[in-house]
Amino acid sequence: QVQLVESGGGLVQPGGSLRLSCVARRSILDFYVMAWYRQAPGKQRESVATISAGGYTNVVDSVKGRFTISKDNAKNTMYLQMNSLKPEDTAVYYCNAKGSIGIFWGQGTQVTVSS
Repeated sequence: QVQLVESGGGLVQPGGSLRLSCVARRSILDFYVMAWYRQAPGKQRESVATISAGGYTNVVDSVKGRFTISKDNAKNTMYLQMNSLKPEDTAVYYCNAKGSIGIFWGQGTQVTVSS
């Protein structure tokens, strides 16, 4: 079983920034894609940003220009830098990893954007 552990969530004012981290308990080079998802209350879980094993990234239009996904293979860690946060970004953010060994999820970290 692969363990993914998120951290970095919290309460921030609109316009503020947070950086989420997702640490994997194995080499992230085993995954052909990793992603950040989020789920707001009463809404379906949605993909926010993805990064391939080769470092190719993609973000959803609603966060483009504000969120940046990255990873550090040596630290087995994926990041989500979130700038210019808005109240509508409030959600539980989940780390996801896909590879030949399976699909794995973290436990989630709460991000609340409120004044």
